[in-house]
Amino acid sequence: MERIALTNQTFEGNNNAYLFAEGPETVLVDTGDRLPGTYDQLEEQLDDHGVAVGDIDRIFLSHWHGDHRGLAGPIQAESGATVYVQEADAPLVAGDESAWEAMVDRQMDYFDQWGMPEAKQDEVTSVLDSVAWQEESPDVRTMEDGDSFQVNDTTLDVVHAPGHSVGLCLFELDDGSDGIDVLSSDALLPKYTPNVGGADIRVEQPLDQYLRTLRAIAEADYDRAWPGHRAVIDDPTARAEYIIDHHEERSYRVLDALDCYGPCDTWTVSDDLFGDLDGIHILHGPGESYAHLEHLEREGVVLRDEREYRLADGVTERLDERDDNRWPLDA
Repeated sequence: MERIALTNQTFEGNNNAYLFAEGPETVLVDTGDRLPGTYDQLEEQLDDHGVAVGDIDRIFLSHWHGDHRGLAGPIQAESGATVYVQEADAPLVAGDESAWEAMVDRQMDYFDQWGMPEAKQDEVTSVLDSVAWQEESPDVRTMEDGDSFQVNDTTLDVVHAPGHSVGLCLFELDDGSDGIDVLSSDALLPKYTPNVGGADIRVEQPLDQYLRTLRAIAEADYDRAWPGHRAVIDDPTARAEYIIDHHEERSYRVLDALDCYGPCDTWTVSDDLFGDLDGIHILHGPGESYAHLEHLEREGVVLRDEREYRLADGVTERLDERDDNRWPLDA
């Protein structure tokens, strides 16, 4: 397997596509985005490994986001490659207009519920339009949790890992050696903590689902994780546990913001956590704040009245009792 780093001007650092070409078949996992120059980069790096776009037989997409599926259509048009993606994300990858319209409508509803100012709505909508753009969508086949695919001498085992998106999948790599590596996509990143709540507003109970994914990664005790962005993660278990701790610290800060401000909306909590936001972060900041508020509301720690949230009785005292600035999270 070869890691192919492709520039990414919008999200969490360079994108990774993964090439399997040591055998009769040429396979890519993820493709990079559709922004100008990315296709040329991919061609150049494939050439460095002795293959061309037209040689690609299959593409496995970890999820629907534009920086992972972006070149699937053009590659398929050039090579005839079969494109696989999890069922929940398949309509978006395939360019189904009704699926895209439903998601955009839901986004706009959430923007209003979160209390996002109109000017910020306009700004983030412009960013989303630019990264969602695709002139040609691929035909897709669906894959599910537990599916296995033989790719030359390596078996790719599909593991559904929702949270960052509804259909996000990991790929466990079994090449017959001791231990298992995993292609972790955006479920586990080496520098940033993957966004939940904003990255895919279709996800129900986003923080709950993501915590379950992180705990499953930690329990799997993978040797290494090859992420969707940046360099390899040498201790995936420790990284997953770190991100769980991070979200417990974030939940504490969400509760502390409600304690300071009194009843307020999601945008106010986001502003306390992240400050002034621009670009795609206008979506990610309140989205993650919402994910925590929704989780804490279901736990009975936070109460909601229309768009405003407030602390339940006794929570202020419980916050004062904690000396670790963390709020334990169940999932």
